[in-house]
Amino acid sequence: MTRYLISFDDGAMTFPEEDLPAVAEASHKVVREAQGAGVWVFGGGLERQQASVVLTDGTVTKGPYPETKAVLGGFSIIDVPSYEEALEWAAKIAAACRCAQEVREIMPDSEV
Repeated sequence: MTRYLISFDDGAMTFPEEDLPAVAEASHKVVREAQGAGVWVFGGGLERQQASVVLTDGTVTKGPYPETKAVLGGFSIIDVPSYEEALEWAAKIAAACRCAQEVREIMPDSEV
């Protein structure tokens, strides 16, 4: 099987605040479905633009980085047999979260 990253940009979830409980329940329902299907690996939302960057020399710079146009808002990692199945799960997540999702294949671990 192959692991896929399904993610969305921070700020992509635009709906009225009173819809948040329904969106949260719909999202949790998809997670429970993925767990039941045995394809869920991990996922979660990220704090808004609270990133730190550690350079190769160990220097740390702290965010936020307002000049960045797209910032990761949340992600799911699933383990499925095909790209097509990853797209199906992304469609379920997109409908639940009410925002578009990006799908990327995670490179397999190389043997060291």
